[in-house]
Amino acid sequence: MLDLGTTFLAALERDPRSLAIIDGDVRLTYAEWYARISSLVTALDDIGLKSGDHLVSVLRNRWQAASLHWACQFSGIILTPINWRAKSDEVSYAVHDSEARAIVYEDFPAKAVAAAGLDDSVIRISLDEGRPGERRFADLLEARGGSAKPMVNAEAWSLMLYTSGTTSKPKGVPRRQRAERAAAIAHVAQNLYGYGERTLGVMPLYHTMGVRSLLACAITNGTFVCMPKFDAGEAIGLIERERIENLYLVPTLYHDIVNHADFTPDRVASARKLGFAGAPMTDGLLKMLDAAFQPELLVNHYGSSEIYTCTIDPDARRKPGSAGKSGINQMIRVVALESDDPEDIVAPGIEGQIIATLSGDEAFEGYWRRPEADERALKHGWFFSSDTGYYDADGDLFVTGRLDDMIISGGENVSPVEVESLLSLHPGVSEVAVVGLPDERWGKAITAFVATSAPVTAEELDAYCANSTLANFKRPRAFVFVREIPKSPVGKPLRRLLVTGDYIPATPADKETAA
Repeated sequence: MLDLGTTFLAALERDPRSLAIIDGDVRLTYAEWYARISSLVTALDDIGLKSGDHLVSVLRNRWQAASLHWACQFSGIILTPINWRAKSDEVSYAVHDSEARAIVYEDFPAKAVAAAGLDDSVIRISLDEGRPGERRFADLLEARGGSAKPMVNAEAWSLMLYTSGTTSKPKGVPRRQRAERAAAIAHVAQNLYGYGERTLGVMPLYHTMGVRSLLACAITNGTFVCMPKFDAGEAIGLIERERIENLYLVPTLYHDIVNHADFTPDRVASARKLGFAGAPMTDGLLKMLDAAFQPELLVNHYGSSEIYTCTIDPDARRKPGSAGKSGINQMIRVVALESDDPEDIVAPGIEGQIIATLSGDEAFEGYWRRPEADERALKHGWFFSSDTGYYDADGDLFVTGRLDDMIISGGENVSPVEVESLLSLHPGVSEVAVVGLPDERWGKAITAFVATSAPVTAEELDAYCANSTLANFKRPRAFVFVREIPKSPVGKPLRRLLVTGDYIPATPADKETAA
């Protein structure tokens, strides 16, 4: 298989004049972008970084971040991107855990980097004005060493992503170039991306979705349209102005776009291929999205940092909630919840734990220096994901949540996703997240946290559930109205914050706004 540096060179050879990347006023062809990437490759070598070294980046989706990504692929440097909103302890953890030789950052996280307690052996590179002890990214672009050539093959490590760390310290997920390239090719095939199409580059490049969008563009000689920070109104304008064809977003971002005051279908008419991942999409949002965009393609992609593509449903409208069937590089099974045996497969309709084969072309090989995590997750050649779900009679997978999210109420297992999908269809519900709160009688009381789009009462929502097909034991015992559902930087609902009370209750003014 080709390494990623050669993958970029192939795009350059096909059409050096095609537009490769847009970032505000910056518009670079593949030839122009390659010149900047080549300078970075030379500069990284000049400052002493070698193949196999880790480089931490704390950057938004700017052309510099995308350029650094490609430069590391040519050099064999293991790019280790983290959230640009990271606090000083998170920066410190990533640098020390990965044993990084260098860190690249912009002005916003500069204070966090300065407070991270890094010693002088870590090379600091700033995108903005250089401070004492820093190198300027702009100076790296002045390096002259000729056209970059790949220094490693496809077996080299490409990057190391960190898991979200919702229940423990984040775990490093190192991934090889061949796995990254296989994932990019699968993404093109499974989302039917065409040659030269434009993709909105808003999912962060420290997240699997952002990386996949970036690499898929090179596979197709497409254009990566940078959006450093998501804003629904700006996203609508960018889609309209740049005639973007491909969107690959978490459900939360779609929700914000279609509910924005400036949204009209004609402004996003160019976007014909829509994909979503990162979290389940509620039935209500799926219907709203389909009506608003009327896309040619609406794909539900279920995956993870470790496996990338688990399953694909190429027509999410066909069977709302379905994550479809195994991707072209994977095999997926559902085994008994407490089992460690990949052969302990449950029958259709029975909820269990989702596992994926580690022999898949996109799969990782184990966590970075975390043998205890490997022992828990890697068993008999399979990755035990801790995600729960079931196959229906047609062989379509339904992802019901995480083992940690499962609510045991009155001795019954309740998936929050099922309850959320039902409530999302109520016209007064804008967003909803369901958790189990401690209860003396039930053990965990099913509680729905709701952000409204129109006036609605708890009694009305309870009656709505009672008159639905939802089993009685799955009905929420309480409804809590909130200003918004707390989310991670990539838009995943953070149920743990609802459990700990870290949310903003709705006020009468909020309810008037909803009206």
